[in-house]
Amino acid sequence: MSKENNFTAMYYVKSALAGGICCSITHSAVCPVDVVKTRIQLDPIKYKGMVSGFRTVIKEGGISALATGLGATAAGYFVQGWFKFGGVEFFKVKTANYLGEQKAWDNRTSIYLGSSAVAEFIADLFLCPLEALRIRSVSDPSFPKGVISGGSKMISTDGFLGFYAGLGPILFKQIPYTMAKFAVQGKAAEIIYNSLNLTPDRATKGQNISVSLGSGVIAGVCAAIVSHPADTLLSKINKKGAGGDGSTTSRLINIAKEMGFVKLCLTGLVARCVMIGTLTAGQFGIFDTVMNALGVKKFHFHDPKKNDQQHH
Repeated sequence: MSKENNFTAMYYVKSALAGGICCSITHSAVCPVDVVKTRIQLDPIKYKGMVSGFRTVIKEGGISALATGLGATAAGYFVQGWFKFGGVEFFKVKTANYLGEQKAWDNRTSIYLGSSAVAEFIADLFLCPLEALRIRSVSDPSFPKGVISGGSKMISTDGFLGFYAGLGPILFKQIPYTMAKFAVQGKAAEIIYNSLNLTPDRATKGQNISVSLGSGVIAGVCAAIVSHPADTLLSKINKKGAGGDGSTTSRLINIAKEMGFVKLCLTGLVARCVMIGTLTAGQFGIFDTVMNALGVKKFHFHDPKKNDQQHH
């Protein structure tokens, strides 16, 4: 583990920038898949599966319908990636330095889990309004497509709190998702390095990026399964009139009861595993590439006992 002085404020700014870029690019790239997935979750009778869903969307709205909500997606996920990746690095490095090398190594999974939970909570406060706009524009064809025009419409119809109607489900979905994503990726990367008899410091840039991609796929699939029920609820709660009237909580309970646990866990799951597996691999790969381009060496946990053995 590198010493504190390598991790200045500039390190965190560059990590945040790399995080913003990797999340914005990957989420924008899978926007068409997201449009179809959201439609399947909102209306499974009409949109029966991924392939027929694509056909139906294109038939009804032309090819451009697949880019519905792209502006909100690109902006929302840049801001979210900025706070998420920047926050994880910040809390991870600070905690590791506070605990010292050995304790940080022994508790590395807990540090991943804690850092990612706090970073994701902060990031979601910024993401939530843009995610509400994206889902509203996908589910309501008459809703304005631009971020600013959509925002004005949302304030006039739902008031400012309309932007945060989905905050509960977003936290319920994103926090377990991000905790699984970073903890599983860290563990998977560690296993891959050990099997290759390498450490991140001794590996080439290309090897490090390959490990990030491989561990990212594994992390993405695990994270998708963990967070899928909340993702389905989030798509439903933003649909007008879903779950009846009353508070967000009572509406969520009504939607969950209507769907049942199995459907909540499985509706659109295959599409989401493909999407999140690809997305997560892409994120970790782009994050490392941008960090390299910015001339930054990424923080890694080190086993001090192994370091001692190598020095003797």
